[in-house]
Amino acid sequence: MSSAQNMFPTAVFTLTTVFLQVRNDHTAPIFIINLLISDLIQLCCMIVEVVQPEDSIITTIFDTIYLWGLTASVGFMVCVALERYLVIAWPLWYHFRRTIKNSVVVCVVVWTLSLVYAFCVNFDISFTWADIIFGVFLFIPLPLFIFFLGGTVKALSAAISVPADEKRRIVAILILVLLIYTLLFLPSIIWFLVEEAKYNDALDDVSFMFVKFSPLADVFLYVFSRKGAVDKLLASLCRCRMDSDDRNRPTA
Repeated sequence: MSSAQNMFPTAVFTLTTVFLQVRNDHTAPIFIINLLISDLIQLCCMIVEVVQPEDSIITTIFDTIYLWGLTASVGFMVCVALERYLVIAWPLWYHFRRTIKNSVVVCVVVWTLSLVYAFCVNFDISFTWADIIFGVFLFIPLPLFIFFLGGTVKALSAAISVPADEKRRIVAILILVLLIYTLLFLPSIIWFLVEEAKYNDALDDVSFMFVKFSPLADVFLYVFSRKGAVDKLLASLCRCRMDSDDRNRPTA
């Protein structure tokens, strides 16, 4: 319970800060603020889970709400990665399509589909099929994140309208999304899709614990989406890499 209580004020503070960053000409934080809202939903449900209410109906309701928040968070991680990919790979299309209205529509769709999915899994589907469906659902974003990162890196040289610091930040966000998702969700994907894995107690504990840390990890996406100290860090790393290459290059 202490872990959830410690993450809760951090997420609340971050949510308030990122909300103040939303502007008409900058739609990226809209997906991130919805991601953080879904994280807050998960944290609240985790606190209720630790309390362990005696009423089974209350437990079922909060389990459904938690699954709703978790499903929505995965959807918004895909939205964040897709939006960053479009900035580099399809800049003209993104320039004319990036409006607050379109972003809000996407958010409504993600929340609605996540809610429908959570209800279907908790009330209408057997546990066996629920495990398979949820495992497939968690697996689908993984190749998408790899595609977004690879496509972005490939299109970097052609994106002359995007400043260099913005390119570095976009690549950093996509790498971070891929790392977070692989580290925190891959154990759960294996547990849900591989029948033998369900009998592995260590994997069971790890997959359950790592998913619980996803709300805290999502805060780093907000940090990397802002201009500031991260840009200086990335620029320093790039300069160090270039200096190292120059020193290792043979002289005539």
